[in-house]
Amino acid sequence: MTGAAGRVLNIASVEEATECLLQLWPPAEKGRKYRAARQVCLDALEGKETAKHARSAFIAAAKEADIYIRERTPSLANP
Repeated sequence: MTGAAGRVLNIASVEEATECLLQLWPPAEKGRKYRAARQVCLDALEGKETAKHARSAFIAAAKEADIYIRERTPSLANP
């Protein structure tokens, strides 16, 4: 995800996803999926949601906001 033009952020945890949503998300792009992702991530931090659900919600919010997400592909060395 790019924070500013040319800046790439590596989001590797629920904590980092939550921080990105709360502190770095473009104000004009805080739509329905953003609000859902924010809540799911906050719930995941409290153990009420899974990290997998938080990840999916974060990706959906990024797509809604037209923020480029490059997902890691699983390594063939780690089946």
